[in-house]
Parts: sequence; C-alpha cells; structure tokens
Amino acid sequence: MNDITKTLGIIGGLGPLASAYFLELFTRLSDAKCDQQHPDSILISRPKTPDRTAFLLGHSNDSPVPLLLATAKQLESLGCCCLAMPCITAHSFHDTLQSGISVPLLNIVDETAKQLHNAGIKCAGIMATDGTLKTQLFQNALAKYGINAAVPDNHEQSLVMSVIYDDVKTGRTVNMDNFRCASDNLRSKGAQCNILGCTELSLIKRDNDIGIGYIDAMEALAYKALLMCGGNIKKQYQRLAVPF
Repeated sequence: MNDITKTLGIIGGLGPLASAYFLELFTRLSDAKCDQQHPDSILISRPKTPDRTAFLLGHSNDSPVPLLLATAKQLESLGCCCLAMPCITAHSFHDTLQSGISVPLLNIVDETAKQLHNAGIKCAGIMATDGTLKTQLFQNALAKYGINAAVPDNHEQSLVMSVIYDDVKTGRTVNMDNFRCASDNLRSKGAQCNILGCTELSLIKRDNDIGIGYIDAMEALAYKALLMCGGNIKKQYQRLAVPF
C-alpha cells in the first residue's frame, strides 16, 4: 500500500447527489485495509452554480464559470494536490478553469476515453446531456484514441434528457424503459460499450442492475483521482469498460 499523504479537492453540488456518490466511489475503489489508508478529501458543494447545459445551449446568460473557478481556487488554497469535478457538462469549461489554478484539474472525459481505449473498444455510445453532446466533449476525446462515437437519434436523446432532468435530478423513480430505449439505439449503431456520460446516469448504475456494456465516467474519474492521491485500486475495479 502506498503512503497516503495527498488530499483530493472536489468541486461538488453539480448536482448534489452525483457529487456525494463520487465521494462514495472514491472510497469504494480504494484498496484500503483501514480508515487511515484512505486519502484525505475536501468536498465543497455548490448546488447554486448556474445550470451548465442551459448556458451552453444559449438558454441562459448566467455563466457557471465564476463560481466554479472560485471554488477551484478555494480548494487549491486548502492544499489539495489535484481537483475533481463530478459534472461532465462542466468540463466544457475545463481549460478555462485549469488556466486559473496551478494544481491539476482531472478530466473526466479524457479518463473515460483512456479506459475505453485500454479495453480495446472501437466504437462507444454516448449517453449525456444536450450540452455535452453539443460541445463534442466525448466525440473529440474518443477520436484522440481512434474510437468511433455513436450518439442517440433525436427521440432517444430526448429520453436521455428526461431520465436526467425529470427523474434523477428531481428524485423520481427512473423510467428504465426510456434508459433502455436510448441504450439500445446506440447498440444498433455499433456501440460496443455505452458511456454513462452524465453524473446523474451514474446513479442509475448504482441503483439498478443495468448489466454489462457500460462504462461509468464517474468511476473513471474516481480511479484517476485515487491514483493521483497515492492510493491503490481494488482488483474488481481495475477494468472499468466491459463490452456488450
């Protein structure tokens, strides 16, 4: 076991349940044998951060960047060695945020693409918000690794958005028929593995038996964060991308 001396900073509240689950994953993936072998972490929850998708789609002029950057600087000032932001749409602002701090801001999108590449995936489906799809975050990251991207048709994408905003974010029971319909649409386009590319979708994997053929972007982020803080990964989490 490595010497655990580093502290992870978490920009949370985007949404609140997703960031709480990320902290759970950061703990669960750790191959620690006692409390003292887990890395330290500091989570600052900012649920009042303006909606990232609404801003990216031009439905709001209220930018989330100032509050995100202020939170990142606060975590840096507290001595965090690196930062994690459990909100994929917010990674549209990753480079801007990174330029304002001196510690690494881990990139959930790149870490997910890396895991898919290491698993030999040649085509991945993307289940994400409209904002994430519009900014081509996953498409560009996958292309760097020679992986083709499949995106839902318009109807199936509306189902993904409903699952995220109407179900998970409001605390309602998730409509799994909608989830499966969108997932099957991506499989029909050749996807070998579907990306749960919104942190709210990670909660669906937590609470439901969705089977193989999915990679949880939050697990990919927790995996990298744990390594950056000097931790080791449990054996069952060392392969995150499992094809259909």
